[in-house]
Amino acid sequence: MAQYAMLLYYDADHYWTTDEEVKHSPEYAEFGQTAGAAGVLRGGQALHGPTMATTITVAGGKGGDVIVTDGPYAEAKEVLGGFYLVEAADLDEAIRWGSQIPAAWRGRVEVRPVFEMNDAGQPVG
Repeated sequence: MAQYAMLLYYDADHYWTTDEEVKHSPEYAEFGQTAGAAGVLRGGQALHGPTMATTITVAGGKGGDVIVTDGPYAEAKEVLGGFYLVEAADLDEAIRWGSQIPAAWRGRVEVRPVFEMNDAGQPVG
């Protein structure tokens, strides 16, 4: 079994915290309950909006000057609003789970495999 990050993207003008979108919160709770009962849900959280983001860059490499910028890394029409971590046998199964997340019809869901890392920070497998 592999883990997949389900990255939830929303139109910046219709972020999940807007009154229009908050009414769909029970659908997300339902997905969490269904995926949890199936034993595939490994985690997930909603994210504050992009205005709460802080982007950091270290100029000159490790130990260099830390540059802090208010806002997200990239200005975009669609913004990252949350994620689920799902364990699935393969990408096809992960896609089946991802298609049940309300963001799939309210915005977009990006499905991305997660590297398993050992204690030394090296990819496993």
